[in-house]
Amino acid sequence: QVQLVESGGGLVQPGGSLRLSCAASGIRVTAYTMRWYRQAPGKQREWVASITDGGSTNYVDSVKGRFTISRDNDKNTVFLQMNSLKPEDTAVYSCYTFIREISNWGQGTQVTVSS
Repeated sequence: QVQLVESGGGLVQPGGSLRLSCAASGIRVTAYTMRWYRQAPGKQREWVASITDGGSTNYVDSVKGRFTISRDNDKNTVFLQMNSLKPEDTAVYSCYTFIREISNWGQGTQVTVSS
């Protein structure tokens, strides 16, 4: 059974940084594409970043240059380093992977960017 558990969210001032973690069990994060999504209040869920099994990364334009997705193979964890945070980055951030026709989501972690 696949489990994804996010952590690291919180309240941060504009311009600040946070690092989100997605700890996986039941799979190896190196074997599948892992993604981060976010959903702001009143808005549709949005894809933020991906890392493939080969280690290639991609980002939505709005976070390029500010966010970095990475993984720790020993800890079986995917990270999202978020720098230069803006109020519009406020959302619930969730980890996701699609395996054998099944969508697997974590419970999400709240990120609030406000002064």
